[in-house]
Amino acid sequence: MAQLSDDCFAFGGALLPLAEAQARIAGLYACVATTEPVTLADAVGRVLAADAIATIDLPPQTNSAVDGYAVYFDDLARDAPTLLPVDGRTAAGQAPGTPLPRGRARRIFTGAVMPPGPDTVMMQEDCEITGAGVVVQPGIRRGANRREAGEDVPRGAVALPAGRRLMPPDIGLIAALGHHQVDVRQALKVAVFSTGDELTDPPAPLTPGHVYDANRFMLSALLHRLGARVADGGILPDEPDATRDALADAAAWADLVITSGGVSTGEEDHVRAAIEAAGTLTFWRVAIKPGRPVALGAIGRTPLLGLPGNPVAALITFTAIGRPLFDRLSGAIYTPPPRYGIASGFAYKKKAGRREYVRVQIGADGVARRYPKDGAGVLTSLTESDALMELPEDMTALSAGEVAPCIPMGLLHG
Repeated sequence: MAQLSDDCFAFGGALLPLAEAQARIAGLYACVATTEPVTLADAVGRVLAADAIATIDLPPQTNSAVDGYAVYFDDLARDAPTLLPVDGRTAAGQAPGTPLPRGRARRIFTGAVMPPGPDTVMMQEDCEITGAGVVVQPGIRRGANRREAGEDVPRGAVALPAGRRLMPPDIGLIAALGHHQVDVRQALKVAVFSTGDELTDPPAPLTPGHVYDANRFMLSALLHRLGARVADGGILPDEPDATRDALADAAAWADLVITSGGVSTGEEDHVRAAIEAAGTLTFWRVAIKPGRPVALGAIGRTPLLGLPGNPVAALITFTAIGRPLFDRLSGAIYTPPPRYGIASGFAYKKKAGRREYVRVQIGADGVARRYPKDGAGVLTSLTESDALMELPEDMTALSAGEVAPCIPMGLLHG
């Protein structure tokens, strides 16, 4: 059957632009996570609760970046080799030793503290050792191969900002500054539900008309990768009172409740009604495809995010709306996933006023080709696509060969 109404205004009103939905999240929701100290071994993936301030210079002392010879730049001839007697040696972990007299070189190793005086290090590969000393070739710049104290992070500077989700390099930086633990935000408690009488949990046998629930497991995995404490709420039946009671019970202890399915306009869609009956509705129906039927509201003081039931739409709306909300509640700085311009290998038409995400595979030639099965319920379009091509609201047609922004699929997963 053909849909007769313009879908930007179908079902009672214009769709909310994605940017407006994200702006409402930023304006209405704040961090609810308290703070706790953890060791660095347990800090990866956690959200930094306060700025990490450098209490020392990093590196602490000026040192050599290579194995070679510390010299005075002004002792070197500009257009000919220079012979310098070698005066001592300094290895990593040793004190810098006595000042180096002018007209001499000191053997030095990577990481060793620079002796007082010289300002340049010549790599050993560019030197020749003779019985009279070391021959230094011309052409080096002043200060070469020398790491200044504090050039990485100076004492008193912000090494990492509050709200940063700590990754392995961040843990290394905190350790390099002399800390063995760090204050982070406690993990959010998130209750996850699926809705629908047609759903069955694996591995129970399927009965006619049923499918296995995928969304709850997919969303829980996404949340686990973000460091959440996930509680499996199970499958809610298509029954208004049961839906309302289960969501209210979860809202009493969770920091965030997430559902999939039940937010459209069908007679068996009860999540939006439960939000309106027991709390407040912030928005419903966002101008994105896949993913239009997405609801955000609250039951009491607990936010409730109702995602679409189709798996592709559930993932995309979690990325575009759920992730900004999750980061806001957990005290993290929300950073949209980066986009990369890739040439399209296909033409495509779309309606103005909504943002569309097209699943694409990127060939060896660097061209993006549309995944052949584009239904919002096709899970293999998520597992076998390389990226989502993002087509903005004001675009109505994409031409073959046109460059469009793409989000790698791996960046949607945490």
